[in-house]
Amino acid sequence: MIDFLIVGAGLYGSVCARELTDKGYSCLVIDKRPHIGGNCYTSRQHGIDVHTYGPHIFHTSDKEVWDYINRFSEFNNYKLSPVANYFGELYSLPFNLWTFHQIYGEHNVEAVSKKLEHFKTDVEPDNLEDFAIQAVGEKMYRKLIHGYTKKQWQTDPKNLPADIIKRLPVRLTFDNNYFNDTYQGIPKDGYTAIFERMLDGIDVELGVDYFKERNALKSKKIIYTGKIDELFDYCYGDLDYRSLRFKHKTYDTSNHQGTAVINFTDDVTPYTRSIEHKHFVPFTESFKTIVTQEYPAPYQRGIEPYYPINNKENNLKYQKYKKLADAQKDLYLGGRLAEYKYYDMHQVIASALAFTKEA
Repeated sequence: MIDFLIVGAGLYGSVCARELTDKGYSCLVIDKRPHIGGNCYTSRQHGIDVHTYGPHIFHTSDKEVWDYINRFSEFNNYKLSPVANYFGELYSLPFNLWTFHQIYGEHNVEAVSKKLEHFKTDVEPDNLEDFAIQAVGEKMYRKLIHGYTKKQWQTDPKNLPADIIKRLPVRLTFDNNYFNDTYQGIPKDGYTAIFERMLDGIDVELGVDYFKERNALKSKKIIYTGKIDELFDYCYGDLDYRSLRFKHKTYDTSNHQGTAVINFTDDVTPYTRSIEHKHFVPFTESFKTIVTQEYPAPYQRGIEPYYPINNKENNLKYQKYKKLADAQKDLYLGGRLAEYKYYDMHQVIASALAFTKEA
């Protein structure tokens, strides 16, 4: 009997497998998909690493996490600087002095500061729309936030909590680096190579549905990274997620849109963003290029879940499921789906490392 059955070959499961194996435990990793890497999976096409499930830019200020992931790949110094397209008008993201100049005609720090202060009111914002308008003003909100958010979350921004938008930087500089983290980049040979090296020498079985095979899978302990509501047969009902679908197209040219990510912020264009993958690794030599359009999609069972919708109702429901999990000895939950949290990659790694240190 193996020590650990690890359900899911994404970041959490793979880090756990590596660390536990190195500590002398026996591990079996299973995944229902035909590949390792979870949503970080990249597919090499025409010499280009395609981010199959949407773009993944690694960023962290945690040196331990950065040093850990660099054990498995060399990273470049790519920094995300998306362009916003509003009905053909182009704007700099995230919000910085370029953006304020483009929207409000101001780039002087003192003048922009006064304008931002003018947007604030004495009323505490209780939804995303009110918070955003108080943060950057009505005009910028309408052009760069409202339509994109409405498409992304499939609902009016007035119905969303303010917390969703609080991650977006607002800078009084001309810096258009999306993230504030110390370490940022893309693995030079793709994310899949990281997982191949991380799982080297570890038993991995792909195309295995845990819920169909679990009676035959014997282990002392289980690390589960899938949907927690599915684990308990949806006994308290389904948790809500936002899903996505992707359209990939190959062009017979070396450059199509000139940048890695363009956000379409109007509410008419059906997709939220367009991704040209070769710009994640500059100077990729290929006479072709691959562009992906990312579409929001309603979630239902059988469709891949991407982002948990952490409203009050869902969080209460999750706590009920978590109580069931906590009552099961030798069952451990980890990752975005099992913990129903909007984790970034570095947070998943940190969580997995913390768990395996105590194992």
